[in-house]
Amino acid sequence: MSNFYDLTAKTPAGQELKMADYKGKPVLIINTATQCGLTPQFDGLEKLHQDYKDKGLVVLGFPCNQFAGQEPETNDTIVETCKINHGVTFQLTEKVDVNGANTHPIFKHLKKEKGGFLLPKIKWNFTKFLVNKEGEVVKRYAPTTTPDKIAGDIEKAL
Repeated sequence: MSNFYDLTAKTPAGQELKMADYKGKPVLIINTATQCGLTPQFDGLEKLHQDYKDKGLVVLGFPCNQFAGQEPETNDTIVETCKINHGVTFQLTEKVDVNGANTHPIFKHLKKEKGGFLLPKIKWNFTKFLVNKEGEVVKRYAPTTTPDKIAGDIEKAL
């Protein structure tokens, strides 16, 4: 399996995002959805982004439609929807799968490093992973863990 810095993702517009560009910075990765009961977490994630981006934190949202069809937006509309409804300015990626045969390589890596409670699969939208400055997956958070509860771990990672 690759190391975190060997991995890439794509923006909703199709541009490559290299994880290697984030060396030396903690990265918070979240599988997101705009029509989920947990969608208000976008507000808290944006607050983390605003509070810690100047100290080095990178927040990456990976939209996913694998949970009850709760991400109906397209790659063309997702950024605007998140910005209008939640003020999101942190980086979003194109829509990805986080489970199954087409699991995005970043989520394969994250799940391998920090499996779930009984199974490594992602259970729901807004599962979060904290990657430290060295590219190590140091923490996995349940979908119901609100962003404000992660702030202390982010401060340690900075």
